[in-house]
Amino acid sequence: MTKQVQIGNVAIGGGAPLALIAGPCVIEDPARTLAIGRDVQRIAAKLGMPYIFKASFDKANRSSYQSFRGPGLTEGLNILARIKRELGVPVLSDIHEAAQAAAAAAVLDVLQIPAFLCRQTDLLHAAAQTGKPVNVKKGQFLSPLEMKNVIAKLTESGCQSILLTERGSSFGYNNLVVDMRSLAILRSFGQPVVFDATHSVQLPGGGGDRSAGQREFVPVLARAAAAAGIDALFLEVHDNPAEALSDGPNMVPVAELESLLTQVLAIDRAARGC
Repeated sequence: MTKQVQIGNVAIGGGAPLALIAGPCVIEDPARTLAIGRDVQRIAAKLGMPYIFKASFDKANRSSYQSFRGPGLTEGLNILARIKRELGVPVLSDIHEAAQAAAAAAVLDVLQIPAFLCRQTDLLHAAAQTGKPVNVKKGQFLSPLEMKNVIAKLTESGCQSILLTERGSSFGYNNLVVDMRSLAILRSFGQPVVFDATHSVQLPGGGGDRSAGQREFVPVLARAAAAAGIDALFLEVHDNPAEALSDGPNMVPVAELESLLTQVLAIDRAARGC
């Protein structure tokens, strides 16, 4: 059994119920972002699923310089603070630079380290020094065993509340695959494990100047991960993915979320012997 990490009013790992980390890829219109969070919260509450809201204030890793990045640190954190107040749920967002850590920690309940930055020692150290829980996405270029080094960097910097997120591994050009053995390996380190089902179906750079995706496979991978054993499920969702300004091809439509989570929760209960 993994250790338990407390994020606001949500416990992850240590036998706690399967949690949901979900929201749009990036903060777009503040009102729309809040509305998506409210819809997800309603669905999670109906299903009895603990919920953490997720949206990025800045998407620093985009294929094109012209791609939408989000409102930025200051405005983005103000929007996330409002969502946190109005929904009464913990909030998560990415940081990309060590200098962002302190300001982000003043608002966020958990700091997320993007997959491409998971080995950046200064960034990990700065996140750990805030005292907040840290969710690290496993790099597409790393084996799960190498995440032991990431854990060591965080713990040696003072962080005791760590989540590890699987989000697929590079497989040739513009493609990702998920090795479900990775979830068991990550769990063997004793930290709660999260499965990111939406980024795992991304086709990085597959659209030329943008990433493509195969959202039709999100339910397949989410169900498989629940059977393998996870502590939280990470999903990017949108009311109309075709209009999304980032990662639309791999986001789950809000209208399909309840059905997907119902399936995942049934498998999770079976896997836990409940």
